[in-house]
Amino acid sequence: MATRPVEISLQLRPQARFDVIDVARAVRQEHGDLLERYRHALYCSYHTTAGYFERELCKRLQFSRERLGDFVRVFQRVFPPDADYEHDKMHLRSELTAEEKANEPLNADSHLTFISAGLKSCVTYENVADEPVYFVDLDGVSEQLRRTRRTTVTGFDLENEVLRTHLAAPVTGRQIDAVNLKDPTVGVVEEINHLLRRHDVRHGRVEISLPADERQAGLTVNEYETLLMQRDLTEVLRDPLRFAKEKGRHILRNPLAVPQKAHDYVHYDLVQVANELLEMLGFSQSLLERAVARFVAAPAARFFRLKRSVSLFVTTGDDGEGAIAQGTYQSPILLQWKNTGSSRRLDVRLTRFE
Repeated sequence: MATRPVEISLQLRPQARFDVIDVARAVRQEHGDLLERYRHALYCSYHTTAGYFERELCKRLQFSRERLGDFVRVFQRVFPPDADYEHDKMHLRSELTAEEKANEPLNADSHLTFISAGLKSCVTYENVADEPVYFVDLDGVSEQLRRTRRTTVTGFDLENEVLRTHLAAPVTGRQIDAVNLKDPTVGVVEEINHLLRRHDVRHGRVEISLPADERQAGLTVNEYETLLMQRDLTEVLRDPLRFAKEKGRHILRNPLAVPQKAHDYVHYDLVQVANELLEMLGFSQSLLERAVARFVAAPAARFFRLKRSVSLFVTTGDDGEGAIAQGTYQSPILLQWKNTGSSRRLDVRLTRFE
């Protein structure tokens, strides 16, 4: 017989700007074996510079905190702190008050690392005894503040599908674009919350995904701040090493090993990134060669570990209705690097935890 789902809230205190915290262990320390009676667990972060990797990636990295750190640091080299990010130019941030500008951390590099490395705000794991589940914080401590992070862990046995449907997300005519799906004028999140109420889903998950044949777009959950999305991210989609080059921190380690066909050093740097990541994940040499060829052919699209789907946690609000649970600055975002029309199809799946 299935056990009624349980929801556990935790506060985490990172010890450094980049920190990796075992949340499964924190649950055991604070709540004993409460979570162990469930088959599955959903982990939800409410932050845009801290989240979780999917279990499959962590498994490839042998659930090693050190190997996970090495993986993230590859992307941090591509997005060094204190580069010329528009997001970090406080005099341009008209939405902030003078006091907020004085206390706002310079963290565009953390946002871009979160997006490019494929971190997620919401993941579901098999509940395996003593297996770590890592909360990865990219901006936990800064000169301005030391953050307190919030995460929710939901234990459940069954996840039953309630509805499959699809929605259209309007896009502009720009080749490279970022669309805030939480924007009321776009209407996607608003429509999903309406469907949750109609089907009485009060505890579960929403999955938003791109169609199988979609190759020119990706999905993430992050802060939809105009300078970050329309300036910094756009620059990166055009040239993934834009900020690394500016800071003089090229990925190049052995210039003499440049393949003859890779005359463009930017492409070569991407090849080095691809090699490093794929070797870390344990892929075969033949797969490495094919993957590297794809990186050279389409560097921006292949460089990012952008997801084809995002999961959103559904919980009961103060009004007793189910709704998507997100942090203040979180938005599901559709990214495109080639325009194919006035809208893009999003496949939506609602499930209920039992």
